[in-house]
Amino acid sequence: MNKPLVIALCGFALHALSPLPVLAQSAYPSKPINFVVPYAPGGNGDIVARIVSARLGPVLNQPILVDNRGGAGGNIGAEYAAKQAADGYTIMLGTNTHAINMSLYTKVNYDFARDFAPISMISSAPLVLIIHPSVPARSVKELIAYSKANPGKLNYGSGGSGSSGHIAAELFKSMSGADMVHVPYKAVAQYMTDLVGGQVQVAFNASTTSVAMAASGKVIALGVTSPRRSELTPGIPTVAEMGVPGYDATIWQGILAPAGTSNAIINKLNKDIVTLLAIPEIKEQFKKQGADASPSTPEEFGAYIKSEIPKWAKVVKASGAVVE
Repeated sequence: MNKPLVIALCGFALHALSPLPVLAQSAYPSKPINFVVPYAPGGNGDIVARIVSARLGPVLNQPILVDNRGGAGGNIGAEYAAKQAADGYTIMLGTNTHAINMSLYTKVNYDFARDFAPISMISSAPLVLIIHPSVPARSVKELIAYSKANPGKLNYGSGGSGSSGHIAAELFKSMSGADMVHVPYKAVAQYMTDLVGGQVQVAFNASTTSVAMAASGKVIALGVTSPRRSELTPGIPTVAEMGVPGYDATIWQGILAPAGTSNAIINKLNKDIVTLLAIPEIKEQFKKQGADASPSTPEEFGAYIKSEIPKWAKVVKASGAVVE
């Protein structure tokens, strides 16, 4: 074999082994992204996810396909998403419910902190502590004092054992020493009807309906459950500032990917999501759903998730709530 031919063949071999083909691959994303929403269509989580996906898709130049996989309080969809390839083409809507589920359910086939890579929190919303007007209290401190002086007299309604309203109330009881009896209902509308009628006297309820009912005088709003006053209810103080320091029962939603997804993909998605959450139109759409746009870094979101799981585990254990 002559020398020029050998040199040419060696050059061809070196080119075949070089990273140039990798660099030539299409940039992420190069195909549609599956957005797993572990709740049924039409609910708050589904609506928020669709608001985000509708704006994020054009930014990424790829469709974001909302994939509703509801059931078991969000566990079915989360288990499915956790098992998908960590390639950036599966993302999931995670919520405070998933953090609670780690201790609420006797069997969960995923680990919310270990099996997902946080991308960004997207929304947060407070519940509102509301009471029937017949309760002789007009502040959080007065409610606590009255409940202690009248043990077993106050009943609080919730949408069922392990629901957000139930867990928020149990955290309130454990941190304040308030004495209230849990009355679980099958639906929010049922306990709200009984609250207006005075059959139950207290509830931790969504801000959208609570504010409207307080404005009509049917209930009295004493405080919001978020650590800071919400843009949705700026005139209502927090439970924390009204007598229960450190109290936080925020309803939150965020976007995650399967664990092992590259930092480059996580950071790209985070940057684009944070940018779109600053758009006034998006903020307004979130407000209509009773939520504040709440972007974060991946690190901030991950740390928050890790703090939420043990926090709610203590509350769940104290409440005795269990879901098979």
